[in-house]
Amino acid sequence: MTKRAGIRVAAAGDIHCSEENRAAVASAFAEVAGGADAILLAGDLTTYGEPEQAEVLADACRDLQIPVVTVLGNHDWHANRAEEVVAVLSSAGIVVLDRGWTVLDCGETAVGVVGTKGFVGGFPDSTLTDFGEPILRAVYAETTDEAEALERGLEAVADCPVRIVLLHYAPTSLTIEGESPGIWPFLGSDRLGRPVVEHRPHLVLHGHAHAGTYEGFIGAVPVYNVSLSVMGRDFAIFELEDGAVRDVSPRSRAGETQRRKEVQ
Repeated sequence: MTKRAGIRVAAAGDIHCSEENRAAVASAFAEVAGGADAILLAGDLTTYGEPEQAEVLADACRDLQIPVVTVLGNHDWHANRAEEVVAVLSSAGIVVLDRGWTVLDCGETAVGVVGTKGFVGGFPDSTLTDFGEPILRAVYAETTDEAEALERGLEAVADCPVRIVLLHYAPTSLTIEGESPGIWPFLGSDRLGRPVVEHRPHLVLHGHAHAGTYEGFIGAVPVYNVSLSVMGRDFAIFELEDGAVRDVSPRSRAGETQRRKEVQ
């Protein structure tokens, strides 16, 4: 790999692995691994949450020489076999974050990745509140637990020179624009963005909103919806150096201009 001053991470979400796309998944991961220092996956790794579908991703990652970190998505929970899915992925060396964090050694740079699935709850004008029937309050509490996990993780990696948040559900409405407003409450919650405002990581990645928008911000922090259908390609590539994030993805739907946003 050509030596670079910064590090490069490849990111994708909503891969929806199955036997039908096994060859395409294997090819995409083999190709991107040669030009990245790490791969980050924003959930919905499988089609219906079956361990056999997780094997497709595990086989694509098993022999890679760079770290692969992921969170689960709602599809990965669909069959209620999430523990088996995690076991399959972990057997291939994939780090699965569930309200957790990890520090990657990317050459001379420590990269702190804080990851969790996230959950629903909505955005201004469509926000679920902590009121009413117990089942609705349980939904609110679930999102609270996810947001608090992000808070703890960002505190844990505060000393890392590069800090990334990895989610499935969206933490801002800016990257779900394009979806029907009627389903916005089910695509994420701005409560997930509050730890981002406080701790200001360098980059936030998520998926889930298949018809959403590629790029947004929470304050000065860049947020990218890396769902495959939004990107129109297998991976996005981000270069992080000296507190700045640069999108160096080929054939970006967001435009060929490489954007740079400094996080003070």
